[in-house]
Amino acid sequence: MDPAFWILLLVLFSALALAARPLGGYMAALAEGRLPAALVRVETRVLRLAGAAPEREMGWREYATALLVFNLLGVLAVYALQRLQGVLPLNPQRFGAISPDSAFNSAVSFVTNTNWQGYAGEGAMGNLVQMLGFTVQNFLSAATGIAVAFALIRGFARRNASTVGNFWVDITRITTYVLLPIAFVIALILGSQGVPQTLQPDRSVTLRSPVTFQVPKLDARGHAVTDAAGKPVMVASQALQQTLPLGPVASQEAIKELGTNGGGFFNANSAHPYENPNAWTNLLEIFSLLLISAALCHTFGRMVGDRRQGWALLSAMAIMLAVAMGFEVHFEQQGNPQFTALRVNQSASSSQAGGNMEGKETRFGIASTAIFTAASTGTSTGAVNSMLDSNTPLGGMVPMVLMQLGEVAPGGVGTGLYGMLLVALMAVFVGGLMIGRTPEYVGKKIESFEMKMVSLGLLVSPLLVLLGTAIASVSSAGLAGLGNSGAHGFSEILYAFTSASNNNGSAFAGLNANTPFYNLQLAIAMWFGRFVTIIAALAIAGSMAAKKRLAESSGTMPTHGALFVGLLIGTVVLVAALTFLPALALGPIAEHLTLWGAH
Repeated sequence: MDPAFWILLLVLFSALALAARPLGGYMAALAEGRLPAALVRVETRVLRLAGAAPEREMGWREYATALLVFNLLGVLAVYALQRLQGVLPLNPQRFGAISPDSAFNSAVSFVTNTNWQGYAGEGAMGNLVQMLGFTVQNFLSAATGIAVAFALIRGFARRNASTVGNFWVDITRITTYVLLPIAFVIALILGSQGVPQTLQPDRSVTLRSPVTFQVPKLDARGHAVTDAAGKPVMVASQALQQTLPLGPVASQEAIKELGTNGGGFFNANSAHPYENPNAWTNLLEIFSLLLISAALCHTFGRMVGDRRQGWALLSAMAIMLAVAMGFEVHFEQQGNPQFTALRVNQSASSSQAGGNMEGKETRFGIASTAIFTAASTGTSTGAVNSMLDSNTPLGGMVPMVLMQLGEVAPGGVGTGLYGMLLVALMAVFVGGLMIGRTPEYVGKKIESFEMKMVSLGLLVSPLLVLLGTAIASVSSAGLAGLGNSGAHGFSEILYAFTSASNNNGSAFAGLNANTPFYNLQLAIAMWFGRFVTIIAALAIAGSMAAKKRLAESSGTMPTHGALFVGLLIGTVVLVAALTFLPALALGPIAEHLTLWGAH
């Protein structure tokens, strides 16, 4: 394995370990309301002007209602901006209105923190939509996920309580005191490295070396001229200029990664040099998309009064992510066995020299690309710095499996923590059955209501993935978008619904999903994949907050040691394997066996 991989992994994990702990402590203080009195007074006045009652906390049902109403209004706002784009200002390219199905899909996508894009950003969206629609929702959708994590942590930390916090206070504080300042610093760093941040229109520049290429010859009516064999007659053409797309890129790129959103300003996403200019910005973006998810584990440990609990969750997340990164770089460095190089004696052949570089930026190479791929799909980011559809079969399966694990390695901002806490409840329930005791977690008894909500939260996404994939695989509208047939075509569909249902947003781009069928189906998967799990987590928060705290006894199963970390990982892998292995066997596994069997 490439030594560069181990160096990058060591640098990344070391930086995260140094930064996550203080940030986790800061967010714990924020969640507990330990703020300067002057800030609280200003915040209270602003919220009252907006019609909120910041001094009154909410039960879980009221918290969930406020959250759903807020996000529904977000969908309407982003949809309206896209449909009215043609008459709105800050549209230097004069883009017209987005079609209803595409606008609906994008609105749901950005509100649910998915950021699935069925369009080319620089070729469809003006600056106002990018800023007021997408960038704003990048902040608010990320803040929504962290707010749910705060509410669930309070549920475990409180005793005999009927409330889990105030949604309006939480989302205001998270946006103002966490996301905005950190994103501002990241945007400044990206801008210093060449990422554009401007409202100027696209700029045409003269090429230093003209590019000559062949184009079909057209007649006076604009139709292609053909020869006697019916083939188009080609003529030489020359490009002397190129249009450079510009816009407020750095600000969107910063919160895109920090808020585990994904969705690039440009169609090429983080492979575009204006979004990700060099190896340093690449490492910064990977660090940014992992930072808050890792820090929230420390927040959990501090707020429940046992930091070891946070370390156990973070250890399980880190182990799964590191293993996935290792598999990803291994499979991509194996290359494609169909690209062979004859040995000196001409009697045997070896696989693709240097590994599979198709679809990858030479600026980053395989090791850095593999780490980015695993980090962005281990979280719910969806940003890519390569073309995932060009991966080897198993190299493409790794990001797919990371999403199918439930986005808990380490998962998105907030979503990773509350997803892993659902897994933890499942793990202690199974462990309790093994030793014949009523399961407990951080001093709270786990009963039938909690397990019903855990089952709902963990199984809704697999249901959406498998049902959506099945419908698309047998319907003419679903098959019409395929760019490939056979096992790889099935993988493209499976990946799309996996990405949407788990609110990731990355894609195997060989599938044309910008059609009414896919825009509607994927929007449904994104919405229910996001909010059914959130409602389940908030219901657990309310139930836990009302319970008393039990003292540890000799029969209490420890939930902070290596054994429990192994139980957590085993539960995650077992649930995903039982659910998705048959589908994976029809897609990437079958393609891998076909590829290497032919070799």
